Amino acid sequence: MASSSSSHNWLYDVFLSFRGEDVRVTFRSHFLKELDRKLITAFRDNEIERSHSLWPDLEQAIKESRIAVVVFSINYASSSWCLNELLEIVNCNDKIVIPVFYHVDPSQVRHQIGDFGKIFENTCKRQTDEEVKNQWKKALTLVANMLGFDSAKWNDEAKMIEEIANDVLGKLLLTTPKDSEELVGIEDHIAEMSLLLQLESEEVRMVGISGSSGIGKTTIARALFKRLSRHFQGSTFIDRAFVSNSRNIYSGANPDDPNMKLQLQGHFLSEILGKKDIKIDDPAALEERLKHQKVLIIIDDLDDIMVLDTLVGQTQWFGYGSRIIVVTNDKHFLTAHGIDHIYEVSFPTDVHAYQMLCQSAFKQNYAPKGFEDLVVDVVRHAGSFPLGLNLLGKYLRRRDMEYWMDMLPRLENGLRIDGKIEKILRISYDGLESEDQEIFRHIACLFNHMEVTTIKSLLADSDVSFALENLADKSLIHVRQGYVVMHRSLQEMGRKIVRIQSIDKPGEREFLVDPNDIHDILNACTGTQKVLGISLDTRNIRELDVHQRAFKGMSNLRFLEIKNFRLKEDSLHLPPSFDYLPRTLKLLSWSKFPMRCMPFDFRPENLVKLEMKYSKLHKLWEGDVPLTCLKEMDLYASSNLKVIPDLSKATNLEILNLQFCLSLVELPSSIRNLNKLLNLDMLDCKSLKILPTGFNLKSLDRLNFSHCSKLKTFPKFSTNISVLNLSQTNIEEFPSNLHLKNLVKFSISKEESDVKQWEGEKPLTPFLAMMLSPTLTSLHLENLPSLVELPSSFQNLNQLKRLFIVRCINLETLPTGINLQSLDSLSFKGCSRLRSFPEISTNISVLYLDETAIEDVPWWIEKFSNLTELSMHSCSRLKWVFLHMSKLKHLKEALFPNCGKLTRVELSGYPSGMEVMKADNIDTASSSLPKVVLSFLDCFNLDPETVLHHQESIIFNYMLFTGKEEVPSYFTYRTTGSSSLTIPLLHVHLSQPFFRFRIGALVKNKEMPGIEVKCEFKDRFGNNFDYYIYFGVHNHRYYKEDGYNIAILDCRIPLNEDNAALAQRNYYDHVDIKIEQLYETYSDIEQWGIRLLEDCSSAETRLDNYSNSTLPHVSEAEEGNIGYTPLQGLVNEIEHSEEPGDINVETERSTKRMRLYHFI
Repeated sequence: MASSSSSHNWLYDVFLSFRGEDVRVTFRSHFLKELDRKLITAFRDNEIERSHSLWPDLEQAIKESRIAVVVFSINYASSSWCLNELLEIVNCNDKIVIPVFYHVDPSQVRHQIGDFGKIFENTCKRQTDEEVKNQWKKALTLVANMLGFDSAKWNDEAKMIEEIANDVLGKLLLTTPKDSEELVGIEDHIAEMSLLLQLESEEVRMVGISGSSGIGKTTIARALFKRLSRHFQGSTFIDRAFVSNSRNIYSGANPDDPNMKLQLQGHFLSEILGKKDIKIDDPAALEERLKHQKVLIIIDDLDDIMVLDTLVGQTQWFGYGSRIIVVTNDKHFLTAHGIDHIYEVSFPTDVHAYQMLCQSAFKQNYAPKGFEDLVVDVVRHAGSFPLGLNLLGKYLRRRDMEYWMDMLPRLENGLRIDGKIEKILRISYDGLESEDQEIFRHIACLFNHMEVTTIKSLLADSDVSFALENLADKSLIHVRQGYVVMHRSLQEMGRKIVRIQSIDKPGEREFLVDPNDIHDILNACTGTQKVLGISLDTRNIRELDVHQRAFKGMSNLRFLEIKNFRLKEDSLHLPPSFDYLPRTLKLLSWSKFPMRCMPFDFRPENLVKLEMKYSKLHKLWEGDVPLTCLKEMDLYASSNLKVIPDLSKATNLEILNLQFCLSLVELPSSIRNLNKLLNLDMLDCKSLKILPTGFNLKSLDRLNFSHCSKLKTFPKFSTNISVLNLSQTNIEEFPSNLHLKNLVKFSISKEESDVKQWEGEKPLTPFLAMMLSPTLTSLHLENLPSLVELPSSFQNLNQLKRLFIVRCINLETLPTGINLQSLDSLSFKGCSRLRSFPEISTNISVLYLDETAIEDVPWWIEKFSNLTELSMHSCSRLKWVFLHMSKLKHLKEALFPNCGKLTRVELSGYPSGMEVMKADNIDTASSSLPKVVLSFLDCFNLDPETVLHHQESIIFNYMLFTGKEEVPSYFTYRTTGSSSLTIPLLHVHLSQPFFRFRIGALVKNKEMPGIEVKCEFKDRFGNNFDYYIYFGVHNHRYYKEDGYNIAILDCRIPLNEDNAALAQRNYYDHVDIKIEQLYETYSDIEQWGIRLLEDCSSAETRLDNYSNSTLPHVSEAEEGNIGYTPLQGLVNEIEHSEEPGDINVETERSTKRMRLYHFI
């Protein structure tokens, strides 16, 4: 049995296996009626009494049915015929099986016990072939373990039957055989569409599919039609040809002409009913003919609202359960018709793009050996445009590697493989109004990946908001997190449209983006007034020669962007006499600008954004300059800048970025006029000393003076600041009346080198009292010796999520009786006098108490049910660690390295293996197991042997100690140099919910390598049971960087008796445990050992008490390779195959081999 479909063409949807005397006139008849209502084809035996002569027909019906519904009733096992049906179902590897437990306990079927077991035993007595009886048992156990339906859990049998039928329908719709030519990733699209279609609902629903041309919308629609159409009474796929004819009908006619609408509806009805030339003479005729019909209608490539209204005007025109799917490039077109359920087809992921190119080029989903990196490079250059990848793959099909390598630079420069791509992409562009086309070209050439707010500012004289909305509706752009994104294929099309404006004279184009063209124009002064924008990326040119009057002819130039990150300084040739930039500029972005001052004649009166990162500027310009349009000034890392110009007339400035302006000494007093300033960032302005005073910028929201180490005073900038960063400063004076009522994030710290200078200063508590606004969500206080206590107003911080008080060496106590309910992350790292801290919150997930004077972990930490990280590194007074682990279910790390006085560790409260296995299934049980890393490195007074002996009932993931040069004697079986240990087994080891053991690995240096642990259980008859456990790489954060570390790995294998493959487990007499490093690391396992553990749960409460256990997760393998499926917890993969090379169930001497995988 498999979880995904094959390429079989099924004759029936459902085969129903049942015991007639129990369910024929009850469940069976009602269930078949429900299947008929849902247009699901079920095999029927026509009420004829079964006889031996009918078996070949029944056997064939089972093979030709997509799904088998097995109805276990109390007398099911009384019939050898039913049991043989079940065997045949199990032997069909491609069958989906749904068990139904009809008035019988699932555990009785699973274990053949109780009344069901007695009846089965009687049937077995009539069967002389022992092998057949064993196969019956295995089949009953196998199918009863599958997820199904238990009638005992339903009060209404009719609802249960309806739900089973819905489950069948859902599986049919999503597992129909796939066309090998379908789009890679189609299953993901189908799954998304199924959520919108809600096929189990009886409502009439219209759903839209939108996306850019060539992205695969039609392919998705056709796949849906292929899978869904047979489940509707009528269905039609209206393609482009029909739509084109419909447009021709309306061409030149009044769209409200009733005769035209009737003609169109008649044509439409003919398509649905499969009859030619249906005539309609009444507007209500279409509704009358279809309102009682369950129909599927898919209309592809439609953008005419009148046609759509005429064909599928209202949902009441169609019968219950009908689905109408409309495919279009224009999302607004759908919403205008009232279609709210819309699937927007996005560009494929990198993985799917890779597979698409491989599918097209190699007719398989992976690249042949040697082509892997080439495929990645081609996809990176070509983009993830499905149509383009398909055509490109066909172009590269059967080409050698050298040809692929020659193709890469051509792709980077915009190689055009087929005009079909451009033709398809042009459809949406050509349908735009001229104003929207203009905005499209701006984005393609200049504004891709730019913030929406910036684009609106730069194009303020255009109706840009409306245009952006139209472009997004037609999937020509996407707006993601406030940024406009245009796909590379669309961008190339837009740039080509601009390029053909003047093929031979690039200086007469609207926009210039080709580096070589731009170089020639700036060198020869051939730019004209037609040029509106220049975007130069210097990565692909070696030098740039700019003429003194290069921009003189471009009198309408509005946007100039020179990205100069890789060009060497001596490769940019800008003459000293360069003295002209057009006054029409709205955007001036020139990284590494080489001049000390802007051109003398430059008048930036229209400038909206000035961006001069890494410039050589000492000053911008002289004198009073009109800057009324300026909204953003970014002088990032202009390290020579000494003076900011007069900004008194920059009244619209919103963002001023002066980060890393290392020579800047003062901020001009004209800043007081910036009444619209939102963000002032002066990070690492190390020379800054002087700030203006006596003003209040009411609009200022974000202020950053981090690492301004020479700043001594802090003026009252604004009372509305929400983010204030004063980290690594030496501010000594604050306004006495500073109250920041809207403060959300606040950081303040002193440079470590100047900490001593703070000793003896006035306590910082009064200042903090002013700053602790109830709106705070993040508070970071670091290196503040004058902080002795926290103000009482601290208890009012009900919105605080992150509190970091770091290296405040004089802080000894914290306020008591407070509960910061929102607090998530808490750190007192380096507060060396802090001996305790109160119960400050119960919602903490991250807690750092490193380098504090705390002596033991507070008992009430068990209330931190969300805790994931606990760190107490170098707590010199810590003596005792007690953690109630069952109450810390989310804990991933508990780190206590370098705690020299730590002598006692108690970990209690873990559920026993039996309690864990009470979960509904194996996966749930495994996910509830702890995955915590416990570190006791450099805790030299803590004896690893004692800890390990006392904590044998505790389950963890890793436990770490600083080691000597050998594995502790705690590990019974040890080896040096060998990768394998053979360990004898006792009955007790395999008669518990888990087979548990610990590995002790001696690791040198700073990293625990990722390892594979293979456990091969064997008996004297040659039966094998293989289980693999994977531990990923753990980095140096946990380990000593020199010397030896001992890593203790806690391993557990669930022993689920319900699994037929484990039925012989009590006969295994030894296990070979092998470890293998998975990756090359700086560390090696020099010695290791094993200790077997016993689970402390009683043997009486075994898994067979739990009726809801399921088989491990099954994953298909291709060509004999196991498919690794990393689930959240346990990953089990079982392969049953008789193909050579597969990991299989061997028939000779009943030898069994099974592989299970557990990833940690």
